Amino acid sequence: MAQYPTPKYRRTAFAPAILGAIVLLAGLALLDNPGGYLFIRFGVAILALIVVVFAWQAKHWWWLLPLAAIAVAWNPIYPPKFSGQWWVAAQFVAALVFIAAGILIRIRNPEDRNKRS
Repeated sequence: MAQYPTPKYRRTAFAPAILGAIVLLAGLALLDNPGGYLFIRFGVAILALIVVVFAWQAKHWWWLLPLAAIAVAWNPIYPPKFSGQWWVAAQFVAALVFIAAGILIRIRNPEDRNKRS
């Protein structure tokens, strides 16, 4: 039976971060529809908080501030009144933050079969 090598690190925040970027970019189509954009706000805020938890677990403290700011800016409970070109630009910047966080947040793989005893 062949034993395949395991990766040295896990990127636990990658999937929710990529989903957050997709939701943000899809939300550009719903910016003028307050009812439809509410679902985008829920998705972005929840996914940002999930990535915050993974950043906390990985001890990457520097990601907590931008991801928490995204969660606050896109919160659906008390939505801020942002609009115009700055808000569209903020959508793209937040998507870039999600992608960068997903790529850079990583933890050591505890099941690494490659490590030497």
